Amino acid sequence: MSNELFEIPKNWNWTTMGEVSDVIGGGTPKTKVLDNYKDGTIPWITPADLSGYTEKFIGYGSRFITEIGLSSSSARMMPVGTVLFTSRAPIGYVAIANNDISTNQGFKSFVLKSRDILPDYVYWWLKGNKELAESYASGTTFLELSGSKAKQLPIPIAPFDQQKRIVAEIEKQFSRLDEAVASLKRVKANLKRYKAAVLKAAVEGKLTEEWRQQHPDVEPANKLLERISKEREARFQKSLLKWQDAVTIWKASGKEGKKPAKPRRLKDLPSLEKNELSTLLLLPQGWIWSRLGNLNVDVFDGPFGSNLKSSDYVENGIRVIRLENIGSLEFVDEKVSFVTEEKYAQLKKHSVGVGDLIFSSFVADATRVVMLPAHVKTAINKADCFCVRIFGETVKGSYLEIFLATRNAYEQLVAQVHGATRPRINTTQLKNCLVALPPAVEQPVIIDELTRQLSVVEVLNRELDMNIIRADRLRQAILKKAFSGQLVASNEVAEPGGER
Repeated sequence: MSNELFEIPKNWNWTTMGEVSDVIGGGTPKTKVLDNYKDGTIPWITPADLSGYTEKFIGYGSRFITEIGLSSSSARMMPVGTVLFTSRAPIGYVAIANNDISTNQGFKSFVLKSRDILPDYVYWWLKGNKELAESYASGTTFLELSGSKAKQLPIPIAPFDQQKRIVAEIEKQFSRLDEAVASLKRVKANLKRYKAAVLKAAVEGKLTEEWRQQHPDVEPANKLLERISKEREARFQKSLLKWQDAVTIWKASGKEGKKPAKPRRLKDLPSLEKNELSTLLLLPQGWIWSRLGNLNVDVFDGPFGSNLKSSDYVENGIRVIRLENIGSLEFVDEKVSFVTEEKYAQLKKHSVGVGDLIFSSFVADATRVVMLPAHVKTAINKADCFCVRIFGETVKGSYLEIFLATRNAYEQLVAQVHGATRPRINTTQLKNCLVALPPAVEQPVIIDELTRQLSVVEVLNRELDMNIIRADRLRQAILKKAFSGQLVASNEVAEPGGER
């Protein structure tokens, strides 16, 4: 492979990392030997220490090793100014040693041979060439850059005074980009808070105050709740008759196959007690608090691990809804999983479809709920993805989706979580969640007004995301210019969203 990747100024030259540096690997002292780590004073870096690390220099990581640990392993002491570069899991994290340091075997670090090459210059070259390093790597389970291949990595070397100017110009432009991106992210955070405030206003009746003044004689929600109770019972009686007919046919056929399963009556949950009501937000006239499980809904979870293993997943078949697909009022379609028709036949009672609400059982910092979109015709949900199925039109599914995404629902449910590492709730706790229920005719008005306001938020969010992506592209463009000798000459400064 040629070292010359692109054209550079005549007084520069292409070389390799092996020519300008000693390539040093690392090692891990045996963790079961206490003397390797106890009271250690030697900084020891792993790729995990650089995950999310944004500083250019690093002096230590989360662990230290002892002289015994250093001498008993392949870890090496490297001097200040060494350019640390992760060579696997993943390739491409970079930092400069702020002091004498060691690493584990996840690094191929570069100890520069000459003071005529700035560590900062090499840092920025490697920072912009992750894909180049990956192209030199190999491996089946995961890519790894070997020591010999790390030596072959090409690098354009500028005269020393130009290296200093290039580094200074990169950091000046990146500093401006950082400020611009930080500003964009602040706006995104403000939009997130605004969205939460609009959701809160929607389920407290504040978006429809004027509408209620214009429509004073609508059926109140307590009457709606009575109607729901009657509809639930009528639906059960209808399914019971169907079951009795199915059993009659089953008996007449000589009891071939399994006996049809008897339908279950949705259990009415206890009404709210006075002490519960006293702690709740005062709702607008005509609204009422109700437990989710007392509405015209069913709540169930998916098959547990013993029924659905990783080996069951196939390239095509029946869709499986997983936690990765549940955003906050957003269906995340990037990760697609399937099971076979045969597996689906075994798990058919966990079927979910268009209009069902899928709710994440994990409520660490917010609730996540989404209505299944029209393109998901048939699917099953995993055990940690609860389904809230709405029957009839007495309560709008979109309104329940909105309420379950609010801080009100989150605060009720987070108080009941179990599990220290992965806080989760169960279906009984979700059924007992108290819902602020508006009159039936007010629900679509709330949905329309909320949709209108949130559509503006989504447009702004997309604009911000595009500008953040543009900023990342500008960084790459700046680095490309820098190492082809164009940046210092032109002194151009680019900002996300602007012309260059």
